[in-house]
Order: sequence, then structure tokens, then C-alpha cells
Amino acid sequence: MKQYHDLLKSILANGHAHHDRTGVGTISHFGYQTRFDLREGFPIVTTKKIPFRWIAEELFWFLSGDTNEANLRAKGVDIWAEWADEEHTRRFSRDAGDLGPVYGYLWRSFGGNYPERNGVDQIAKLITEIESNPNSRRLIVTGWDPRQADNVDLPPCHTLFQFKVETNDDADNQATAPVLHCQLYQRSADAFLFRNRN
Repeated sequence: MKQYHDLLKSILANGHAHHDRTGVGTISHFGYQTRFDLREGFPIVTTKKIPFRWIAEELFWFLSGDTNEANLRAKGVDIWAEWADEEHTRRFSRDAGDLGPVYGYLWRSFGGNYPERNGVDQIAKLITEIESNPNSRRLIVTGWDPRQADNVDLPPCHTLFQFKVETNDDADNQATAPVLHCQLYQRSADAFLFRNRN
């Protein structure tokens, strides 16, 4: 995972110390970009334990539009549990487990009146647009809704992703299989995570 190691080296060489909401502090390196070609393999981090099934289950949970952490935990994935206990949800007058308008809601009901599912289903719209108008430059899903960012403990880190469908003709003017590109913008991403052993 050369790209990830390059990121870590760049953070250490070029980052700046900042205070943060946790009180722990961070070394911040703004605007770093990485690129991955999935035809060369899946870019999973190999320097810490990350079960692929957890990644898949979380993504399926987001795509379903679900915001109840108990449903994800029932699949054996507890990475959102910290934000779903009664102490965290009570701040927003929600029951334990109800994370509020996080990724799933924003992707599947953007602009809606939570918990009602009366907003824009960005995922359905994206799929329809890719199928019917692959040359569109509007193949975008956003997870950042300023009206909702303060209504959750952890607003979206990956805030926007955009797709581009690229079709090419080979030397004989024969169409080749289209390539799907994705560009993701994250407002925040953890790179190094240290645990105090004291």
C-alpha cells in the first residue's frame, strides 16, 4: 500500500500540529491527494486490522439509508457504537442507536425532514443518470448538509463524491469497455491512530 505509506510520510514531513475537539490534538496535512486504480487491486490498509466484511457491511448499511446503529451492530460491526449510546443521542432528543441524519439518510433522503424519508434519493438518481446520461458532469453525491451538520455527533467525513464514465475507442474505432472513475473529497480522515498504553 505505497500510496498510504506516502501519505503517512508526507503528514510527518509537512503536517502542522492543531488542537481538535477531542482534546488529543492532531497533525494536520490539508489537501493531500491519493490515487488508486482498482484494476490493480483493492486499496485496503495493511498496517492495521480492518476486516473487509466490516467495510462492506458499513457501506451496505449506508446505501440502505439506515441510521440505526443497532442494525449495523447486528451484523457484527460495532464501529459506530461510540456515537450511538444514550449519552450521545440524548443531546439530540433521539433514542439510543438513532444516529440521526448521517450518511445513509443524507445519501438516500438529502434535504428531507429527519426522520421522514422525504428528501432526494441521491443514490437512485446517480444510478439512473449513469445509465441514461453517462457523459453527465453531474454524477455527484453529497453528504454535507449545513442544516444537518450540527444535528449529529459525527457529521460526514467523506462529504462529496463524483463519478465520470470514460469511454474510449481503440485504434480500429471499436468501443472498449467503459471505465468508471470516482473522485472523493473528505473533510477529515484519520491516518495514524495511537492508543495510550498507560
